[in-house]
Amino acid sequence: QVQLVESGGGLVQAGGSLRLSCAASGRSISDYIMGWFRQAPGKEREFVGIINYDAVNTNYADSVKDRFTISRDNAKNTVYLQMNNLKPDDTAVYYCARKKWGGFASSQDVLGAYEYWGQGTQVTVSS
Repeated sequence: QVQLVESGGGLVQAGGSLRLSCAASGRSISDYIMGWFRQAPGKEREFVGIINYDAVNTNYADSVKDRFTISRDNAKNTVYLQMNNLKPDDTAVYYCARKKWGGFASSQDVLGAYEYWGQGTQVTVSS
């Protein structure tokens, strides 16, 4: 069993930055692909980005590409989401999860491909 805990959210003005953390406990996540998702009020949970187990490969939703960066520190069993140039549309609860099936390139944005969701961390961007 893996427990994932997101942190680092908060209130920030448009154009600002935040760094989210996803800390894992219970088992190592070093051999797993990890994803970030977000859910805005009244909307479905959506894919933000993904990082391969070795941190070499990443991919992002078009809406955050060139503004968000995912990284990981396997020694700390933690995945990060660096968010720059934040926009009000980025306001959401952000979640991390471990990919349970499929390789890096397949089903990246499919919720059912992930497991062990954290409780989320709120990000609010004011205009």
